[in-house]
Amino acid sequence: MQPSDFSPNSAVDLGARKAAMEREAKQRAAESTGRSNPYAVNVDESNFQAQVLERSMTAPVVLAVLVGWSEQSKQVEDALDKLSAASGGNWSLAKVDSEASPQLVQALRVSTTPMIVVVVQGQLLPGPAGPATEEQLTGWLVEAFAALKEQGALPQGHPGTITGEPGAEGAVPDQSEEPQARPVDVEAEEALNQGDFAAAEAAYAKAVEADPGDAESKNKLAQVRLFGRLQNVDPDAVRQAAADRPEDVDAQITAADADMYGGKFEDAFDRLITTVRNTRDEDRNRARAHLLELFELLPPGDPRIGAARRKLTSALF
Repeated sequence: MQPSDFSPNSAVDLGARKAAMEREAKQRAAESTGRSNPYAVNVDESNFQAQVLERSMTAPVVLAVLVGWSEQSKQVEDALDKLSAASGGNWSLAKVDSEASPQLVQALRVSTTPMIVVVVQGQLLPGPAGPATEEQLTGWLVEAFAALKEQGALPQGHPGTITGEPGAEGAVPDQSEEPQARPVDVEAEEALNQGDFAAAEAAYAKAVEADPGDAESKNKLAQVRLFGRLQNVDPDAVRQAAADRPEDVDAQITAADADMYGGKFEDAFDRLITTVRNTRDEDRNRARAHLLELFELLPPGDPRIGAARRKLTSALF
């Protein structure tokens, strides 16, 4: 087994495709109910460098290229989630939705899905492609980690096993202290599992109406609304439209949403603050109100919010 070098030299595509957003929304809902794999992350072109290549310098990353509608992909994903959760952080799992990230799939030279790749210290070791059982995946990972250890390819200190302690493969993590899920999170997760963003939004909106101080539900309401607004949006197109029509408030608002989804929070805030500065009356109020809604996507004490609020005050007065 010999890993190969990889460099993601294609342009980053932050396409907010429906499949990617549904996967992200489902994962966040699962996190809120305490049923998510803490060592798994969804990746695309925008975060592949940080979440896969850079992370692989300290611990192996198992990259799973999946397709959302495939039962075979679902079987592989469930098995890898179970194995990763039992690893104690000895390796992490990165999931790529092949339909949402075609450029990344092309760069990875994926011939079929599901497909497994081990990424270690920035290098790729291709693994099984097609359907696989948990037993088959376990056997391949044990063999791959042992071979990489023998070759000296693993990060220093890694035991060369798929769990933190040799011989503990397949151990199931202790769930005795699993946090109790909030009813609203369970309701929203069920809706998101069916692709029903409107029902998930309604659940969190009701929770916020009942308790205006519920910061967690406010944050999740803002997330679901963002995902819903971007279901049929091409981020590159809306950013180009915003650049072509700086006076178009709707274009600036949609582009700010795309910026937020792509993790460019300051860009989103600055875009809307500039819009506030350059508009009047109802247009100004719409841009300001949308900016305040985007603030809900970050923790209340986030310094980027404080900086943006100061800029907004300056723009208003």
